[in-house]
Amino acid sequence: MQYNVETVEGYLDAILEERKWAFNLLRTTIVENLPLGFEETISYGMIAYVVPHSLYPSGYHVEPEIPLPFISIASQKNNIALYHMGIYAIKTLLHWFEEEYKKEVATKLDMGKSCIRFKNPKNIPFALIGELCKKMSPEDWIELYENSK
Repeated sequence: MQYNVETVEGYLDAILEERKWAFNLLRTTIVENLPLGFEETISYGMIAYVVPHSLYPSGYHVEPEIPLPFISIASQKNNIALYHMGIYAIKTLLHWFEEEYKKEVATKLDMGKSCIRFKNPKNIPFALIGELCKKMSPEDWIELYENSK
């Protein structure tokens, strides 16, 4: 489910009332734990945390006018989704997250390649997501991205 909004505030206003508390806490967790240099914006219909063109002028190789994506969050039809490109790109980071998730959450991890889906907002491991956000700086992500192209 994509919201037709142009601002983060517009996105937050459009979220279903019963999910707002969890979504706002997820957003706060990300903002408070991401290393300096990432910017919050709207990209692909989601709230996104990107490497701005001021740090990486090349942008996203598929659409260079778009800043390099790193994390996105979305309130979708059946879940709250967190997209983290680092866990898609680094197997050791993915393994770390999977193991830590098992320790903190009783339910099975619902995950695609870079997408972590939370059907029940009460099961979002906010502290673990905060730790995940701290693991890569914009410079780390740029280097990994450049080496993977």
